[in-house]
Amino acid sequence: MKTGFIKAAFCIATTALFCAGCDTTKKLNNSQKGATIGAGGGAVIGGIIGNNVGNGKNTALGAIIGAAVGGVAGGIIGHKMDKQAEAIKTEIPGAEVTRVGEGINVTFNENNPDGSKAGVYFATNMADINSNSKLALDKLVKVFNAYPETNILIEGHTDDVGEAAYNENLSQKRAAAVGSFLKAANIASSRLTIKWYGETQPKVDNTSDANRALNRRVEFAITANDKMKAEAANEAVNKN
Repeated sequence: MKTGFIKAAFCIATTALFCAGCDTTKKLNNSQKGATIGAGGGAVIGGIIGNNVGNGKNTALGAIIGAAVGGVAGGIIGHKMDKQAEAIKTEIPGAEVTRVGEGINVTFNENNPDGSKAGVYFATNMADINSNSKLALDKLVKVFNAYPETNILIEGHTDDVGEAAYNENLSQKRAAAVGSFLKAANIASSRLTIKWYGETQPKVDNTSDANRALNRRVEFAITANDKMKAEAANEAVNKN
């Protein structure tokens, strides 16, 4: 449902921008048109879906949208992210990989839909990296090293079993454990941001064991760093 809503928002925003700015964009070349549409469209889209991603419902998605530059440069970044997303899917089949705008949202649930373990998961009430999680993270490190010009947001989430304060603390420990693992694997700490939300951002209602397993998860939001953005901007100018 969220994906469909976001696509609709993009369509509405793009249509509105074209109608409002047709006289101006007629005078611009292709790169300038892209930059104008990207910047304006981003603002409109942000207004439409901001309440859905910026109020604690989906902070990973909000981080990706907030980091977007739009325009021709945004398209160049998106193309690079396509490649990185495919690399993650190839290396870690159990990961849920979603391309969003100019970024990538990666989710590791406790279980796959078929009941098998999905890569990065934790034992009940534990926050240590187990052997299976290590295997998945080693593969993720491989991709992160191949694409160094990205920032990585790590989020910890839990289900609603137990006290909210306990769950928040547990999600912090789990996100921090993943971050520490990546740092130990020589992923620069400057690339990493660690956040935690306990039980406040469920993917699905906590109405069954299967649903609660989906809510016990680690999420990543992967976005372009300043170097990638600068290179994309230069490439966009050269395409002019």
